[in-house]
Amino acid sequence: MLILQLAVVTSAQETVPSPASAPGSSAPPTGKLAAESSQSQGRFGTDGSTNGAIAQPVKAGGVGDPAFGGERHPLYRLSKSDTVDVNFTFSPDFNQTLTVQPDGFVALKGAGTLFAEGLTVPEMQQAVANAYRGSLHEPEITVTLKDFDKPYFLASGEVARPGKYELRGDLTVNEAVAIAGGFTQQARHSQVVLFRRISAYVAESHVIDLKKMLDSRDLREDLHLQPGDFIFVPQSRISKIRKYVPTNSMSWYMNPMQF
Repeated sequence: MLILQLAVVTSAQETVPSPASAPGSSAPPTGKLAAESSQSQGRFGTDGSTNGAIAQPVKAGGVGDPAFGGERHPLYRLSKSDTVDVNFTFSPDFNQTLTVQPDGFVALKGAGTLFAEGLTVPEMQQAVANAYRGSLHEPEITVTLKDFDKPYFLASGEVARPGKYELRGDLTVNEAVAIAGGFTQQARHSQVVLFRRISAYVAESHVIDLKKMLDSRDLREDLHLQPGDFIFVPQSRISKIRKYVPTNSMSWYMNPMQF
């Protein structure tokens, strides 16, 4: 009887399906997994980037990182006193040179006024074309920037030649002070102030210790200038003492009667 029970249990174990062969839970073959992994790597790199995508050329005016709220390659925007040439391909009689007036408008020939301040050259070209659509059929227009306010920086205070200078290339505060003739003998090298306008009514200031920077021969903290920056070099404390003082104010230690 015991032998018969053992035989029944053994037979039942042989008929139970294993997990690997259970319906609906069969694992895909190893070769199929390898093929799918190879196709995935062909579409995406190891860092998740698309390798198959073709890189597009960089365009001016492209939008930069939204977190910083700026453009990657911003186009120049018209400002007051800027001059542009407007040429009509099929209607040369309308060719004209426009100057942005102090109020930001330009006077178009036979088409009224147009607010141009703050526009880029492509935006200006489109705006002029829209202004003439009432008198010309799909005008073809080319706008060229002729004259504009060149980038500049200002240097004031205890520099040899204070004034307004063109900002040519990439300049730092040290280089700007050198262009302005360097420090005077009364300058306070350790508290040079850089003012930078960030909006129409707000400007930020940076205090730079050029003396420490030059003594340590470490220019990594030398700030780079932006158009419109204002550099002010204050006067040192010892130089604030008047060069000439009345003798009566010195009589307390120059009175000969005390000897």
